[in-house]
Amino acid sequence: MSGETKYEMPFLEHLEELRWRLFKSALAIAITVGASFAVIYSQTFDLIGILAKPALPYMKGTLIATRPSDIFEVYMDMSLTLGLILASPVIIWQIWGFLSPALYGHEKKVIIPTLVGAAFLFLGGMALAFFFALPVTLKFLLGLQSATVTSMLTVSAYFDFVFKICIAFGAVFELPIVILLLTMLGIVTPMMLSKFRRHAFVGCIIAAAVITPGDAPTALLFLTVPLYFLYEGSIWLSRLVYSRREKKIARQEALELV
Repeated sequence: MSGETKYEMPFLEHLEELRWRLFKSALAIAITVGASFAVIYSQTFDLIGILAKPALPYMKGTLIATRPSDIFEVYMDMSLTLGLILASPVIIWQIWGFLSPALYGHEKKVIIPTLVGAAFLFLGGMALAFFFALPVTLKFLLGLQSATVTSMLTVSAYFDFVFKICIAFGAVFELPIVILLLTMLGIVTPMMLSKFRRHAFVGCIIAAAVITPGDAPTALLFLTVPLYFLYEGSIWLSRLVYSRREKKIARQEALELV
């Protein structure tokens, strides 16, 4: 292909560059996790209070700690999660810096928007889980109590539930990116995706049932519906990529015949 070159680097130089990029990524994670823990520990922002708000209207009292280490474990989990989010631009930049010399120009044009789209989809899934799915699920679960039962959530159990459901939603929202990559590799086609629509709907229900923590039908519903709409959007995205891929193959075949 004219105008497209790749820089060939000796193997030992590859290893040395990889070592430094891993070191920079690890350093960025250590700094952001440490800074996140310092902010959370200082209680400048009451993150525990903010994250506990969806549960407070449906329970009597506040969250309770049954072990001395409960609060510290929650602080560490929040620090790791927030630290990884804050360090992700540096990590992505290091990954990109390591891979980009081995990519052609047209490949770089595809990967950059793909990485950006993956990040926004993951954050969008987490936001849907926290602001919509979580409050409705907690209202349903904590509403199942009688006069002889009082709902009392421990700090560790509640935040474990919150982290699981948010990460699960964020992960499944990567479906369009997965289908995009599979289409680019020629493993799936938009015709195939359209043909298996009904099977995909059943698959979305099964996937949501497996991924969502607990047996709450509300969380299942909140994950199944957007997951299927993401599948439909993935078909449109697959058509776009498939069309460009077929045109590119046709041009290459035409050039070979000349």
